[in-house]
Amino acid sequence: MFKKFLASVGVGAAKVDTQLEKAQFVPGEDVHGKVVIKGGDVEQSIDSIHIFLMTEALRESGDKKIKEKVAIQKYPIAHQETIKEGETKEIPFSIQLPYHTPASLGRLPLWFETGLDIPMALDPEDRDPIKVSPHPYIEKVLDALENRLGFRLREVEMEYSKHFGYVQEFEFAPGGEYRSYLDELEAIFFLKENHLDVMLEVDRRARGLGGLFAEALEMDESRTKVTLTSEDLNGSLDGVARKLQQTIDQFKQ
Repeated sequence: MFKKFLASVGVGAAKVDTQLEKAQFVPGEDVHGKVVIKGGDVEQSIDSIHIFLMTEALRESGDKKIKEKVAIQKYPIAHQETIKEGETKEIPFSIQLPYHTPASLGRLPLWFETGLDIPMALDPEDRDPIKVSPHPYIEKVLDALENRLGFRLREVEMEYSKHFGYVQEFEFAPGGEYRSYLDELEAIFFLKENHLDVMLEVDRRARGLGGLFAEALEMDESRTKVTLTSEDLNGSLDGVARKLQQTIDQFKQ
């Protein structure tokens, strides 16, 4: 009985260790691994085993921004398991990273968090950091903006948006011809299996008194969308740059 009490508060209880085949991925990729559960000093029943894909994001609260943990995806791995005293149990899994998984740019952390749901006990947890590269489609758009249109990637943040939920926002400083009439360009990517939606927010530079009023009222920001098909994205970099340029150039007026 005393062992059961100790296990309920985490002393001598079951332990969990998730082991991944690798730790570097791209959005949409399958993740293979196994959950290793090691029994403690007493037999324990496990209601469920789940893995969360986690990150951190900023959310506005009043006049400041706070950082919070965000679950991007939840994966059920197993239900109703019993782990005996001293037993080791391995549960293999294969899960898919969602296409909206953010890239590990800047200081953005990404990790898998594994939890065992044990009734009347402290639930064991395990945390495994991973790296996620931008999807090749997104990489191509970033390449076109920077190396064809002269923009410079200034900041990447994960934020909460009232319109889209948690999104990764890319902020660019204008260069070349755009420096004279843009303050900044922001992009959000929505990746699908066969196309990419690029939401752009174009912040125009104030021009004259009317422009200053517009800037003060935040009326100088314009939002638009560019849809790039898989054919576009598998084509030339210049072709992708041309479609982006045609959209951005609408805001020269």
